[in-house]
Amino acid sequence: MVKVGLVQMSCVKEPALNLEKAITKVREAAAKGAQIVCLQELFTSLYFCDVEDYENFKLAEPIPGPSTDALQKVAAELGVVIIASLFEKRAQGLYHNTTAVIDADGSYLGKYRKMHIPDDPAYYEKFYFTPGDLGYKTFKTKFANIGVLICWDQWYPEAARITALKGAEILFYPTAIGWATSQDEATNTEQYNAWQTIQRSHAVANGVPVVSVNRVGFEQDGLMKFWGGSFVSNPFGSLLYKASHEEEEVAVVDIDMAKSDSYRTHWPFLRDRRIDSYQPITKRFIDEE
Repeated sequence: MVKVGLVQMSCVKEPALNLEKAITKVREAAAKGAQIVCLQELFTSLYFCDVEDYENFKLAEPIPGPSTDALQKVAAELGVVIIASLFEKRAQGLYHNTTAVIDADGSYLGKYRKMHIPDDPAYYEKFYFTPGDLGYKTFKTKFANIGVLICWDQWYPEAARITALKGAEILFYPTAIGWATSQDEATNTEQYNAWQTIQRSHAVANGVPVVSVNRVGFEQDGLMKFWGGSFVSNPFGSLLYKASHEEEEVAVVDIDMAKSDSYRTHWPFLRDRRIDSYQPITKRFIDEE
């Protein structure tokens, strides 16, 4: 059994206050027994990608850097793994959307750089982030071999598949996604259901639990409501936990690691893969001759 902590929270403009709040909530999760704690995407700031503003590059930091230094001390003190999504300044003029993984002894295990970068109204991430160049990653922590993907990566079965094939026993998705407050409730419901369904399908296809952690609250001068709804799925897509759409929550969920072997044995999707037939997947689109 692995106890996974999810921190769903709202953010403010001042990065130091967000980091302090996140650390407080990591402590709360640890007090509830969490062994691995996942924070939401870009938790040290408001979701700044709603506008293309050069001033926002000042929010970036090196990784490792100040935030990971602070979190490493907390991880070592509490004996927990921390998954921390941060705005990385790699070099002058070169930035990534990056998640750092810190082991339970406080050691820095490495980072994953977001591979799929969206560009939509109020989600102008291509202005800020260079696509990841580290490939898909797994991290051998004290409690499990974990894979980390970030937000827009959620929609791509290829990313989940490759990470699982590299030995990830749990897939974690720090994310920041919400509804425009101008939308009707039916549209909101459809969007959330699609978001949750695609991630649960990754759990089923790969036979691994999925942990998705989203932010909550109104941002962008009230024009965007981040929909929360963080959740944990077992390896066959059943929900073990789902957070509300409005409230900050710190939850700890038990994951039975033996379930993956059971589901993969009885539903042997990995056994029956026809890897000899998948070459066309590397094409942008398969045009007819």
